[in-house]
Amino acid sequence: MRFAPLGDTAVSIELGPASEAGTLARVQALVRALEQAPLAGVVDVVAAYGTVTVVYDLPKTQGYAALCAEIEKRLVRLQVGAAGAGRWHTIPVCYGGEYGPDLSAVAVRAGLSTEAVVALHSETDYHVLAVGFAPGFPYLGVLPERLHTPRLATPRVRVPAGSVGIGGMQTGVYPLVTPGGWNLIGRTPLALFRPAEREPALLRVGDRVRFKAITAEELAAWK
Repeated sequence: MRFAPLGDTAVSIELGPASEAGTLARVQALVRALEQAPLAGVVDVVAAYGTVTVVYDLPKTQGYAALCAEIEKRLVRLQVGAAGAGRWHTIPVCYGGEYGPDLSAVAVRAGLSTEAVVALHSETDYHVLAVGFAPGFPYLGVLPERLHTPRLATPRVRVPAGSVGIGGMQTGVYPLVTPGGWNLIGRTPLALFRPAEREPALLRVGDRVRFKAITAEELAAWK
């Protein structure tokens, strides 16, 4: 566990390697503890990978050291269970073709057929490790090692909404039309960012995700 100040309005608490399930469990537990019984002056709690960032209004706290001490007390009292308490989501994906222009390149690099890449990608259970870059964009890990693929040398100027990509050891979904440098392997009709909803982002840190292959016809017919 390590505390690090972020300017004079936030502190980042590093709880361990993001790839370890035990770290994610501690992250989830600390976020719940701070949301259920807020500390004086805390205005936001943000989870990402193996860290929790606590944003605060300094004049409303007893100071940085006192705030860190209170957070550490919460950590000591935590009852940490398995990192499987998050909600489950199934994301339908039409792989390859015009929807996944980089699927073949990923397969060549992995020494696999495109069918094997789809099978590996869709049969793996993922954790949402962070949400960011664009509203609702989930960083999902960890990919099977065979599918680890470097980001594109030259990012695309326009990536369609719903595109499913691979970047390094993670996979993710572009909720909006944005630039992007991940390898695109498919597309989902599911809306991951819904600005009119009370909780606009469909996924949150700690949720579990599995992908399900669908046909181009099913993608076109999705409502």
